[in-house]
Amino acid sequence: MTQEVRQSDVAGGRPGEIRRHELAGFLRSRRERITPEEVGLPRGRRRRTPGLRREEVAHLSAVGVTWYTWLEQARDIQVSAQVLDALARALRLDAGERAHLFGLAGAIDPTPAAGCATVTPELRLMLDQLAPFPACVQNSRYDILAFNRTYGSLFCDLEAVPVEDRNVMLLAFTHEQWRSSIVHLDEVLPTMTAKFRATMAGHLGEPAWKLLLQRLTEASEEFRGLWERYEVQQTSTSKVKHFRNAHVGPVSVVHTDLWLGGDAAARLVTYTPADDTSRERLRELEKLTADR
Repeated sequence: MTQEVRQSDVAGGRPGEIRRHELAGFLRSRRERITPEEVGLPRGRRRRTPGLRREEVAHLSAVGVTWYTWLEQARDIQVSAQVLDALARALRLDAGERAHLFGLAGAIDPTPAAGCATVTPELRLMLDQLAPFPACVQNSRYDILAFNRTYGSLFCDLEAVPVEDRNVMLLAFTHEQWRSSIVHLDEVLPTMTAKFRATMAGHLGEPAWKLLLQRLTEASEEFRGLWERYEVQQTSTSKVKHFRNAHVGPVSVVHTDLWLGGDAAARLVTYTPADDTSRERLRELEKLTADR
């Protein structure tokens, strides 16, 4: 009954007002479907609220309780992409729900979209045809937009990683299996950070870059230390890299970037074998992924 009253109250309202009430209802519904046990919180004896309490969502997303309460009350406040991203994670939204959340808030989702316009069907076909050589499409922010089966199993099970977390920088600093697959990690990470800083110079005011930097800074003490060095390095065209795959063992590959379009916004990343042993191991890895 309460929900019906709220809907009737805004039936003739302005679009912004209607959207705020839709956002409030959506947040409330997603909060109420998550049990405390699912997020590691005690249920307690006197819980009358289905699912999580408002203050628990605020705690999980590092948002002020008053601010979150205002969102559920459809107050006319501005909400940043960073806050929406934190709420989406705390409420365990899937890709469709996340897109709906940002749409209701009138904000642009800064994380990589599964249906990026850069990745055409023809480009996806090219990725598949490059197998058994690992290949993927990345943007300048190191978001992984698409990949073939071999790349998807080279570092970890990339299909199991949420779309919003498929970022090479984020994975290299926070994903243990990804990190363990990189030989000489202590040498690789400073170079990656220096390249990231150099590239970010042209995107300092963009929300997506600011959000990624915030996530890296909050999640990794190692990244914070490297970032504070203020080192920069330009991207190299090709380089031999060494990985330790969990299924087939060590592989050495030549990393090549093929830029897509003139704005350098996205590139095709390919790993070709550096020796015969690596060639055979990549073939074996591709066969293993095909048999799954």
